[in-house]
Amino acid sequence: MKVVFLDRDGVINEFPGNGLYVTKVKDFHFIPRVFDALNMLTNAGYHIFIISNQAGVGKGVYSLRKLELITAHMLKGIKDAGARVTDVLYCTCKSSDGCNCRKPRIGNVLKALESIDKTAADAGHTYFVGDTETDIKAGKNAGCQTIFALSGREDRDYMKHWDVRPDFIVEDLYEAAKLIIAQDPGDPRDRRRRSSKSR
Repeated sequence: MKVVFLDRDGVINEFPGNGLYVTKVKDFHFIPRVFDALNMLTNAGYHIFIISNQAGVGKGVYSLRKLELITAHMLKGIKDAGARVTDVLYCTCKSSDGCNCRKPRIGNVLKALESIDKTAADAGHTYFVGDTETDIKAGKNAGCQTIFALSGREDRDYMKHWDVRPDFIVEDLYEAAKLIIAQDPGDPRDRRRRSSKSR
């Protein structure tokens, strides 16, 4: 089973700016080529989970209802483009709350894996794509291969000061999807069939 975890802001949609949040549907803008990337991953058989910290709800900047409307808008756009997201999991707590679901902790990652009867221990073809050190730490903590996308909040200059290093660096989710699929060994049955045909 193949799984990709994606951060939201800066990976799926345009990053709103440091200290800012996407608080309205009209402020949610998909990053170019995101639909192509999600279609590629969907067609390759990956479960796609969006894992995002949305502390603006916990801080009272915007309501849970507004977050739900933004999510519905996002999922409709993705579905209309022909792709499929298995689930979206948010942590709406403030960093001071110590929630186990707030990245870089992996509570939501584990919930996602449990929902498809998969454990972190056998997550062999599992990737975490994010645009911050927090995302990369979460991916590392979950045992995923990590991909740093330069389409959002942090860049290579930020990375010089990180405590961790991503396994890969790409421009955006589209490039991440191409990388993931290029590494995909495919179904072992397909390899056996190809091998038998070549004899």
